[in-house]
Amino acid sequence: MTIRHTEAPERRLTVDDLEHTPDDGRRYELVDGRFDVSPAPMPMHSSVDSRLTVHLGMEAPDEFTVLTGPGVNLNANRTHHRIPDLAVFDCDPPDRGYFQVPPVLAVEIVSPESVLRDNHTKRAEYAAFGIPSYWIINPLPDKVGIVEFRLKDGLYQEVTQAYGEEVFETELPFPVRFVPHWLTARGSWREHIGGRSEEGTADTE
Repeated sequence: MTIRHTEAPERRLTVDDLEHTPDDGRRYELVDGRFDVSPAPMPMHSSVDSRLTVHLGMEAPDEFTVLTGPGVNLNANRTHHRIPDLAVFDCDPPDRGYFQVPPVLAVEIVSPESVLRDNHTKRAEYAAFGIPSYWIINPLPDKVGIVEFRLKDGLYQEVTQAYGEEVFETELPFPVRFVPHWLTARGSWREHIGGRSEEGTADTE
């Protein structure tokens, strides 16, 4: 379960306080100066994260940087700090500290304890911060699904859904396609995740 501190601290915490959090595998974020703590990800979650990072990294043009779990400060006073499961930036990483600018894509992978946070809380926060594209991936045991949102007039609008062996394809933040099934399936996922066989035809095996 996500841990939310219910008692008001003596002061609002900032990202400087993250330096004192324990190295216990959990994820420490900040919401309005309070810790929002999540447990270490399950193996299914980690599989999606690592495979998608590899695939996007291979497909991304040189001006983009694909990162797993980058820290992003969502406000100037550094009391609101999020760590997307995966993010794509069109700028160089900061020399010190965390990103202060919106990524061009944020990706969250749903865990049992993060359903509300990923689908509602972070969706609103990322839209307010101006992240142009947001993907939510749900690694269900029987069928992995992805929903793509794009920012329009300050709110996210759903653009695309893909499930299982369907091919997900988008042009933002750069042209990319993949089959959600191969984010977790056993087998030669690198060969099949792009959704095309060597002959260039759709791969549905």
